[in-house]
Amino acid sequence: MLTKKGKYGLKALVHLAQMPVGQLAFVNEIAVANNIPKKFLDAILGELRNAGFVISRKGKDGGYRLAKPATEIKIGHVIRVLDGPLAPIACASRTQYERCEDCDEPTCQVRHMMMEVRHAMAEVLDNRSLASLRDSANDDMPLVVKLDA
Repeated sequence: MLTKKGKYGLKALVHLAQMPVGQLAFVNEIAVANNIPKKFLDAILGELRNAGFVISRKGKDGGYRLAKPATEIKIGHVIRVLDGPLAPIACASRTQYERCEDCDEPTCQVRHMMMEVRHAMAEVLDNRSLASLRDSANDDMPLVVKLDA
């Protein structure tokens, strides 16, 4: 499940992606426009800065902007930075795998199903850029994804 931290981080990035290239946005501006608590947004933007998604500048002319084009920022990467692995259980994770103590992994049907879930999520999120999320927010029609069954 996407946490509020992940959701707010994505909203902030979409906000920045909608701005003219190179223009800075104040934290308060982003917070008010997206109904995000400012103090929480400060911490989220700090994590996004440390991960290389945004650049900040201090001072009266300071603020935040994207560190690279929105087409190069993948949603899956942002979610992993803010919320951790995509897998619903640790034994299905590729990035933070942990062996279960209560099952036989090669025959565990729950693990196999959760690996499918993780793969389906990664397929969508790792192939969707911030630019496509930004552009879908501007469309009247919701973005529909078709997955092969």
